Amino acid sequence: MSKLVTIYGGSGFVGRYIARRMAKAGWRVRVAVRRPNEAIFVKPYGVVGQVEPVLCNIRDDASVASVMQGADAVVNCVGILARQGKNTFEAVQAEGAARVARIAAAHGITQMVQISAIGADADSDSAYARTKALGEAAVQEHMPNAVILRPSIIFGTEDQFFNRFASMSRLGPILPVVGAETRFQPVYVDDVAQAAVTALTGTVSSGVYELGGPDVRTFRSLMETMLQVIRRRRLIVNIPFWMANIMGFGFELANRLTLGLFPAQITRDQVRNLAVDNVVADGAKGFAELGIEPTAMDAVLPEYLYRFRPSGQYDAIKESAKNLRA
Repeated sequence: MSKLVTIYGGSGFVGRYIARRMAKAGWRVRVAVRRPNEAIFVKPYGVVGQVEPVLCNIRDDASVASVMQGADAVVNCVGILARQGKNTFEAVQAEGAARVARIAAAHGITQMVQISAIGADADSDSAYARTKALGEAAVQEHMPNAVILRPSIIFGTEDQFFNRFASMSRLGPILPVVGAETRFQPVYVDDVAQAAVTALTGTVSSGVYELGGPDVRTFRSLMETMLQVIRRRRLIVNIPFWMANIMGFGFELANRLTLGLFPAQITRDQVRNLAVDNVVADGAKGFAELGIEPTAMDAVLPEYLYRFRPSGQYDAIKESAKNLRA
C-alpha cells in the first residue's frame, strides 16, 4: 500500500499545491481542514479515494490525533495573517504547530515539514513573526528531524498579494502601499510545494530552509511590475508607518465592533511586519540545497493577472486589432 501523508491546512494556498504534488508522487493524501465540504476540490488531484479532505481543528489534541492515524508523514501549513475569533496567533501558529509535532512524535512519525515564514523571530514586536518562531522551536523540540521551510512572500494564481493590489488598482488613479521601500524576495507557490515534497521524498537534511525567488525587489518595484502586467497606470503612494498604525487601529476596532463583518484591510501587526525586509538571509540554506531552481515572477504573473487588464482576456486581441488597422 502507498504511503500516507496528512497535510494540515491542505486546502489552503500552499497546502493545495503540496497535496497535488504528493498525489502525483503516488502518496495517499489526507487533507485536514476545518471545513472539509469546502475542500472537495482537492479530490481530483489523484485517483478515486487517493486524496480525501477530513475535518480537523488544530486547536484540539483529539482532532489532530484522529487525522494522523496511520500517517507516514505530516505537513503543517496552517497559519493566519490576522486574528479571527479563537484563532489567535498564539493558538494557531505557536500552540497549533507544537501540537502537531508533539502528536506526530507520539505516533512514531519521523517525517515532518513545517511551513513557517522568513522573518520568524522570537524577539519580534510582531505577534505573527514571534509565534512563527515559537512554532518552529516547538517543532524542532518534538521532531528534531523536521524540515522547516521559511518562504518570503508567496505568489501564484490564488495569492492574496498581487491579486489584492491588482484589484485595488481598478478603483482609482492612486495605489496606496505601506513600506514602499521594504524589500521582498517573492517565491512561486509551486516551488514552495516542490520544496516540501522534496523534503518528504528525497534525501534532505533536517533544519531551516529560507525560500526566495530569483528577484529581490522593493514593495514599490513589485507594484510597478504588477501594473505593467495589467497595463494600468497608477500613482503609487507610500503611507508612512505612523499613519498606517493609526489606520490599522481603526480597522481593527471596526472589525471587533462589527463582530468580524467588517474585515480589517490592514492591522497594526501587519504594519510591523512591513517595516522589516523579507529576504533570504546570507548563508541560509535554501533552494540550492534542495536542488530546485526557483521560478521568476515574469514567467507566472501574466498567467493569472490578465483578468485585471482594462479589457481582461480580450486586451491582447484589441491590441492586435489596432495593429491591423494601422
